[in-house]
Amino acid sequence: MSGPAVPLVSVLVPCYNYANFVGEALTSVLDQDYPNFELIVVDDGSTDDSASVIERTIEALKLGSRAHRVLFLKQENQGVSAALNTALALAEGEFVATFDADDIMPQGRLAVQAAYMSEHPEVGCLGGVAIRIDEQGALLPKKDKKREIRRYDFDRALSEALVVGGNIAVYRRDAMMAAGGYDPAIRVQDFQMTLKIAHEGYFVDILPEIVTLYRKHPDSLSKQYKSEYLYGLKVIHPYIGHAAYSSCKSKLVSKALRLAVLDDKKYAWRLIVKVPFVHWDRQLLKRLRYLIFR
Repeated sequence: MSGPAVPLVSVLVPCYNYANFVGEALTSVLDQDYPNFELIVVDDGSTDDSASVIERTIEALKLGSRAHRVLFLKQENQGVSAALNTALALAEGEFVATFDADDIMPQGRLAVQAAYMSEHPEVGCLGGVAIRIDEQGALLPKKDKKREIRRYDFDRALSEALVVGGNIAVYRRDAMMAAGGYDPAIRVQDFQMTLKIAHEGYFVDILPEIVTLYRKHPDSLSKQYKSEYLYGLKVIHPYIGHAAYSSCKSKLVSKALRLAVLDDKKYAWRLIVKVPFVHWDRQLLKRLRYLIFR
């Protein structure tokens, strides 16, 4: 992709208390070789040194970056969905890439996803593969899987409770606007945007390419699974009359059970009885076995 037809990509990075990682995250964005992108960073009321790290990183790298515009805003803590709305209101790109402030963007990521979106106007949300790294940035062991491009319409996305993670997602900005942006009261931003865009009639595609190095650290896997489950129910509430609603709700239960069986067995039992037998699958049976025998 080259020349004036190269679409502008807006990279949105919300940050809350990631001073240890945000500098490396922003460096990986500003080092992208894609010729037409902008970076918009929103500090969501961090109480650590995040804002200072962001300012220093931008100041040190913006002149040598291919980013044609870099913006940094601060706001009182309102949650990641509100922070993304703040950034989205300023975004000028045809495409919007959201990115987490504790991850690393591999070189070439924007070029790969922008090219695909340009060639597939029917796609409103595009994902990819995230591989895990540790706190120091070293690759963690992973299972090699044969992958191919996966496509979801709304029915399939809802049935499978599809989440295109904010650290791997590129959206068509028009699709985000048609979906009404993020509901700031729902602090699971990636799940809601995936479904809202699919509901607008766009396809959601997942590429087999690696687009993010996902950092695993104590704060990245918090035990806020109870609130995430409740937020998930809020996300799918508008689709309660849809045939796939029950399947989606069951998937949310199964996801919550992954930690509940370890952390709160009474809560896990309350969850598991919510799943109709028709939606019991291998994963749910695995959770049940753990609940009974561990």
